[in-house]
Amino acid sequence: MKNHLSDRINSMSTSATLAMAAKARELKNEGKDIIGLSLGEPDFNIPDFIKEAAKQAIDQNYSSYSPVDGYADLKQAIANKFKRDNGLTYGLNQIVVSTGAKQSLANIAMVMLNDGDEVILPAPYWVSYSDIVKLAEGVPVEVPTSIDTDFKMTPEQLEKAITPKTKMIWFSSPCNPSGSVYNQKELEGLATVLKKHPNIFIVSDEIYEHINFIGGHVSIANIDGMYDRTITVNGVSKAFAMTGWRIGYIGGPEWVAKACNKFQGQITSGANSIAQRATIAALDAPISSIKFMIDEFHKRRDIVLELLGEIKGFNLNVPEGAFYVFPDISSFFGKTLNGTLINNASDFALYLLEKANVATVTGEAFGNDNCIRISYAASEKELREAIARIKAVV
Repeated sequence: MKNHLSDRINSMSTSATLAMAAKARELKNEGKDIIGLSLGEPDFNIPDFIKEAAKQAIDQNYSSYSPVDGYADLKQAIANKFKRDNGLTYGLNQIVVSTGAKQSLANIAMVMLNDGDEVILPAPYWVSYSDIVKLAEGVPVEVPTSIDTDFKMTPEQLEKAITPKTKMIWFSSPCNPSGSVYNQKELEGLATVLKKHPNIFIVSDEIYEHINFIGGHVSIANIDGMYDRTITVNGVSKAFAMTGWRIGYIGGPEWVAKACNKFQGQITSGANSIAQRATIAALDAPISSIKFMIDEFHKRRDIVLELLGEIKGFNLNVPEGAFYVFPDISSFFGKTLNGTLINNASDFALYLLEKANVATVTGEAFGNDNCIRISYAASEKELREAIARIKAVV
């Protein structure tokens, strides 16, 4: 029956993170004691004040279609948040609310890319970037980085990757999967290159901005000359533990927002009305209201780095944000572990699932063949047990 499906869907990859999570659930249903460290999903419940806002919205009968680009008062809360946290001034006509930041990214790709337009992706990159670009008939151009450069693209690498067909650059900071954070100087270096190429636009994915352990998030739209060519993407899934509420948003040039609104109007229309009302409460609250989660992630990161550092063959950097570690495990390639030959990162991730009952994600899905991604958005108890299991089988 595959012949009856479109070339578009047949050529699309399955999300590796979701596929591993599904495999882990399948094994759990078979009775195996699987510890899932594959999904980027905080294990916290959302703060009670956000729940209360949702309950009030139900009582106030927010049950009708919402505006395609989001309620005006939510967009005002987003504008206030951009100003407060990022020093960015966006009018309501520059903001579009979507069903998760993933839809925000898809909207941007579909309204900005034409057949053959190239999009630079510093690798490792979030697993869906490449296929979203391909779906919009763009061409992903990977720029490889390594643990030695803290998984960050240099200005020289960016310059070398630019061609006459380059339309955009997409990146996240803090980065999923590496946890790397671009500082002011590093972003200014990239901006210096981009100023020489005024027709290249930037998608800055800042969904992890608050899960930052160095105390200073910088938005590239704040760098001189970058505001009018940057689309800033964010949402409430990670910092507020609202993954299932599916609210993302963009701030960017008005003409981009208008196009995204037009496109979204034909695909999903407005995002969930109750979730939007809850998001107002989340964004209006001071960052101190979620500091307990950030502090806990910081603690978990240090525990995971310490424990993984005891395992020979795991080469680690120190992630400065998000809730992932991205160890280089290429030292295991070509070796046989308990009768299993490890040829690549996918083999290694599958080996950990089958032998240690620990679900991780291969780095190949993120554009890096030498690493695996481990999420520490799980409890300390689960993390300690998972790493003990990994140590036992390698």
